[in-house]
Amino acid sequence: MRRSRWIYCFCIVVFLGGGHQVGFAQTYEELVERSYTFVEQEDWFSAEESLKAAMRNEPGNPTNYALLTNLGTIQRRQGKRAEALISYTAALSRQPQNATILENRASLYVEMGETDKALADYTLLLLYEPDHQEALYYRGLVYLQKKDFLAAEADFDQLLQANERSIRGRLGHAILEKMRGNYEDSERIYNYLISEQPRDWLLYEGRADLYFMMGKNARAMADVNKAFAESEPSASLYVLRGKIKLAQYEKASAINDFEKAQEMGYDQAVIDELMKMAK
Repeated sequence: MRRSRWIYCFCIVVFLGGGHQVGFAQTYEELVERSYTFVEQEDWFSAEESLKAAMRNEPGNPTNYALLTNLGTIQRRQGKRAEALISYTAALSRQPQNATILENRASLYVEMGETDKALADYTLLLLYEPDHQEALYYRGLVYLQKKDFLAAEADFDQLLQANERSIRGRLGHAILEKMRGNYEDSERIYNYLISEQPRDWLLYEGRADLYFMMGKNARAMADVNKAFAESEPSASLYVLRGKIKLAQYEKASAINDFEKAQEMGYDQAVIDELMKMAK
């Protein structure tokens, strides 16, 4: 990662960890530089403390909006969502039209289940940058969560108008058609995307979920197995495999997958319901 970058976008966020102490007699610049070092060492705690110390040294520094953004991302990485929200909001109070900060806070709101607030941030961002591709895609997904299919379709269409080769624009339509029950249309789009991006394992997971909904469990398991073999399995992938196994009456194996997803932090309410079905 280049140390000259001030703002870490969450989707490519730097990694932290460790346990170093932050010195007391360092300058603003030194403390900021140390935060980059701690980032590279995966020392979340020390990076957070370095940024806080820098801002205490110079509370009026005009670049503190960037430090607050970095701080929010670091806190978010540690699971401190409420603190991250405070940091992003403070950064936005200084740079209210900053697309990166708006995008970060919007995605954080999605994680927190605050979909209306996420929509507000994405909409504000798109007011400033109407063809912002990330915002169009993720706002479309939020609309899908809210079952507002027409609004989601409009965002995915606009994304494709901004970039006719956008994989995400087409993926958005694949998910949309799946949720509408237009399974053949969704399958056609997934097949096209996989032919274009044969090593994008999230596409296989999405198509596997579609096949599961269509009752094509053998095809679903084939896609899931490919994703397991070639990528780092996510909690959602374990849940999907467990559901397929459950449909194939492999209850003990399904429970193992659900338990693994639970360990990885999957929604407890969903896991509880799945466990009831498996027993």
